[in-house]
Parts: sequence; structure tokens; C-alpha cells
Amino acid sequence: MDTPLVWVQLAGIAVVILVAAHFLAGAAGAISARTGLGRSFIGVVLLATATSLPELATGVSSVTLVGEPDLAAGDAFGSNLFNLLIIALLDLVWRRGPILTVVGPTSVVIGTIGAATIGLAAIAIAIHGATDVGSGWPVSPFSMALLLVFGVGMYAIYRYDTPERATDPADHERPKESVSGLPRAVGTYAAAGAVVVGASVALSVTGQQLADAMGWETSFVGTQFLALSTSLPELATSFAAIRLRLPEMAISNLLGSNLFNMGVVLFLDDVAYTEGALWSVVSPVHVLTGLVAVAMTSIVILALVRRPRGRPIRQWTWEAAALVTLYAGVSVMVFRLG
Repeated sequence: MDTPLVWVQLAGIAVVILVAAHFLAGAAGAISARTGLGRSFIGVVLLATATSLPELATGVSSVTLVGEPDLAAGDAFGSNLFNLLIIALLDLVWRRGPILTVVGPTSVVIGTIGAATIGLAAIAIAIHGATDVGSGWPVSPFSMALLLVFGVGMYAIYRYDTPERATDPADHERPKESVSGLPRAVGTYAAAGAVVVGASVALSVTGQQLADAMGWETSFVGTQFLALSTSLPELATSFAAIRLRLPEMAISNLLGSNLFNMGVVLFLDDVAYTEGALWSVVSPVHVLTGLVAVAMTSIVILALVRRPRGRPIRQWTWEAAALVTLYAGVSVMVFRLG
């Protein structure tokens, strides 16, 4: 396929994902309001799961259909970085002060567990790349550890998250729901998720075609272009959430997506890879992206804990500037190390 057509195809799939994701925030808000579950928990379970379906579908299809496990790893680690960049973008457009000042402490728990899983995944690549420990296992022990941490973390988030922990009075208000009624909300959620999965399968094939057409390494394509495309649901639903006055759900969606990427997506990618441990055949550049994602998450956690704060540089907070700088820096490094 000609290079311009590959770019058009990539853009078309991205638009489909973006449109489908538009309905997820409204559906999740309606489900939260009608079930009484905490918005941070809903953000992790419903929004983060649904918006991470592209990473899951793209990762598994990259391994099974395209035969490029490095695309799968690059998509997951790159999505982590882009999700953290989205937090900086939300901070820039939120008009009621720094957005992390109106987010409850549950996000600290989500971010801490997410940072732990990202760090563990980076360690898995480093150890598998240096030794053959566990390389012959059908599923790496590191993958099983990631799934375990994810499960324990989800229980901890459920136990910790309550409506009383919200710090913004708007979080106690009924949101402007774009979908009314629990059955309709659940149906909308399921339909949008199905569209996202189907588009993501096509995205993995397009990503490989783009790498071939441009002569780029698959690690760079996965970390940048696939990650950006598969993070469009997080971008769309997070901005939709703040329009619905649900900043808690927006931030927990992004931090929860990173947790899902590491604990579930990479576990299933490893299961799908039948020639040994996935970690032993992916580029070591993902260790770098993993460590930078841990650093970016730590900045978010520090900002959540350290309050109140202002904007020292017009609309910019220190944390937003740091997140944008780290994302730009690691993107350049991944391209050069590719």
C-alpha cells in the first residue's frame, strides 16, 4: 500500500475510535450515578477498561496476526506516556485552578499502584534481556506478578473509594449525563467498546504497514503513532468527563488505564505470544519509556499530595510543564534509539 494511503487509513481508524469513545464518558457517568459506586472506582473499572481496549486488541493482534511483539510492548508503554501527557493538557484547560487540587486521594492510590506495575514491567524487560530466567515458560512469572498486583490493586481501590473522599463540591453534584437510564447506559458502553475493539485490530495491521513504508523501527511506531491512536479514547473521554464536571473520573481514567495496560494488556500479550516470554523479544528501549512513565506518575502523585497550589506561569503549573517536558524528551530519545 502507498505511504499516503497508510496515513489516511491510520487517520480514519483513529477517527472511528475517537467517535466511539465520545459515548463512554456519558455512559460511565450515568452508571456511577445510578449504582452509587465511587467515581474513581468507576473511572478505573469502566472508563479505564473500555478506553484501554484498543491497547488490548492492538497488542494481541500485533502478536498473533502481525507477528510483531515489539509493536504490542511499544503501544502499551507509549500509551502510558501519552495518558500522563493528557493530564497536563487537562490541567491547562481546567478553569477552576489546577485540576489535581480538585481530585480526591483515591487517585493517589491508583497512581501509586500504577507506578509500581510500570516499574515491574520495566524490570521484567531488563531481566529477561540480560538472562534466560523464565524465558521458556509459557507465561513469564513477571506477567503473572503484574496480573496479581492489578487484582490486589483493584480491590484496594474499591475499598478505599467512597463519595465522601471527593474534595471538590462539584463531585457531589449530579453530573450532566448524556445517557439516561442504567440499561441504556450499559448498552451504550458495550456497543462503544465493541466498535473500539474492532477498530483497534485494524490499527495494529496499519501500524506494521506504516513501519514498513517509512522504514521506522517497530518500537518507535508502537511507542508514538500506535500509542497516540489507541490513547484517543482516553483523550476523548477525559475531556468529556471534565465537561460533565467529573474531574475525579477523568484523572482516575488516565491513571487506571496505565494500570490496566501493565497488569492486563501486557499479561494477555504474553499469553498470546506462544514462542516463549514476550519480555525477552521486545526492545530494551521500553525500559527507558517505563522509567520515564514512573517519573511522570510520581510527579502527578506529588502534585495530588501537595496542596493547595497555583499557576506560577500563566496557565501552566509546575507539574504540567514537567509532564510535557518529559514526554517530549523521551519521544526524541525513543526515535533516536528506535
